[in-house]
Amino acid sequence: MRLTLYTDYSLRTLIYLGAKEDGQLSTIQEISDAYNISKNHLMKVTHQLGLLGYIETIRGRGGGIRLAIDPKTITIGEIVRHTEEDFHLVECFDKENNLCKIAPECQLKGVLYEALQAYLTVLDRYTLDDFLHSKEKLMALLLGK
Repeated sequence: MRLTLYTDYSLRTLIYLGAKEDGQLSTIQEISDAYNISKNHLMKVTHQLGLLGYIETIRGRGGGIRLAIDPKTITIGEIVRHTEEDFHLVECFDKENNLCKIAPECQLKGVLYEALQAYLTVLDRYTLDDFLHSKEKLMALLLGK
């Protein structure tokens, strides 16, 4: 399974914000520059992360974004579930567009579904905080120091 760039950018944004000092604001441009990724994509990502309650947006001069909740409460699995469009590993997972002739008798879809559930279960065991133990090193890498 491959995560979309949207999910990748969501996770990276949360890691960046989590690596900052508590309560310190960041800008979308700052995160874009740190990861060398599109500011326009990050605007969409941060908007959704804000709607989901993961980040807080402070408007106006001197504003920015920061984590809105404790990183210990944000599981990687929930972020992936919120940011991936679907989990259609194969055509038959999409009931509306499934044209596979063997779908009614296929045993593979059950195995793939089981594998997907195992994948998400592993992601559910980790929180954002699990990836923030070396905040200073993370920020040094992100800022090119």
